[in-house]
Amino acid sequence: MREIICNGNELAAHAAIDAGCRFFGGYPITPSSEIAHEMSVLLPRVGGRFIQMEDEIAGVLVAIGAAASGVKALTATSGPGMSLKSESFGLAFMYETPLVCVDVMRGGPSTGLPTRVAQGDINFARSPSFGDIRAIALCPGTLAEAYTQTVRAFNLAERFMTPVIVLLDETIGHMHSKALLPNLDAIEIVNRKRYDGDRQSYKPYDAPQGEPAVLNPFFTGYRYHITGLHHGATGFPTEDAALCQRLIERLLSKIDDHQDEIESNESYLLDDADIAVIAYGSASLAAKEAINMARREGIKVGLFRPIALWPSPQAAIKAVGERYKKLLVVELNMGQYALEIERVAKRAFATLNQANGRAIEPSAILKRIKEL
Repeated sequence: MREIICNGNELAAHAAIDAGCRFFGGYPITPSSEIAHEMSVLLPRVGGRFIQMEDEIAGVLVAIGAAASGVKALTATSGPGMSLKSESFGLAFMYETPLVCVDVMRGGPSTGLPTRVAQGDINFARSPSFGDIRAIALCPGTLAEAYTQTVRAFNLAERFMTPVIVLLDETIGHMHSKALLPNLDAIEIVNRKRYDGDRQSYKPYDAPQGEPAVLNPFFTGYRYHITGLHHGATGFPTEDAALCQRLIERLLSKIDDHQDEIESNESYLLDDADIAVIAYGSASLAAKEAINMARREGIKVGLFRPIALWPSPQAAIKAVGERYKKLLVVELNMGQYALEIERVAKRAFATLNQANGRAIEPSAILKRIKEL
């Protein structure tokens, strides 16, 4: 293991470099700006390219272009920037470009609380553009996970040829402490598949249901078209009803059919618990402290923490809902993930919601546990 003293934003940047990222395109926005700054320092050292664009829209578009050329690419932002990038996310979903976006969440809506913590982008990350989209969104809950989940985001992006969102929040992004990271030789690195057959027979979008397109990098002699329009096997636009239906079904099934590869959860002191707390991101750190305090008072309570928030870990949420007598969902918003718990668990549960830009105190969670 390696020891590093860093904040979460900087760890995300180091993770991107170690995962093979060689391009960053973006625009500074609080509280994510340290990611861009760190990438501007790190990328030239490894032969990569950093570019600050004139706005968030241009920032994500140049990253998409770099990714389409075969380079692993990163952009970073916060809630207002996610809004601006949304149309471009749809483009990347449609023509299957692997891209990682780190979203360091702050108070909203609109400009909201730029320097304060929130978890207000949870539902937005589920479908960050219009149309039928099945997004992947990871939510680190520790400094170490700011690193490991960013590496994993690049692996998932390359495996499924799709944008992946890393949902840091301001607390994790700016928390500065020691993190224990895996050694470089222990990190799994996934690279996108390439087609090496006859060039005339190359049909990148002629993939079976449940699998992504195989898009060779630009400028390597393999000709195909990319577009935001519905398209056929070689990428050229089509309005053929059967082809359009098959395309959308495949874009969804390439995620749905591989839930086991994406899902990641943590259980903490749940084996003998009567009460299960559900929390994620920095709120889960306060929840763990509250659980430890409650345990010292003889209250049997544990934590279920989804790390991959989307696609929804439906089976795990359903199992938690069926097993424990009482549930408490803790969020730094007004109940966004609680909507998913309600949909899947189909039972009553308690909530603790806070959207004033401040971190939830463990004592507040403990009080709510005792009320149950």
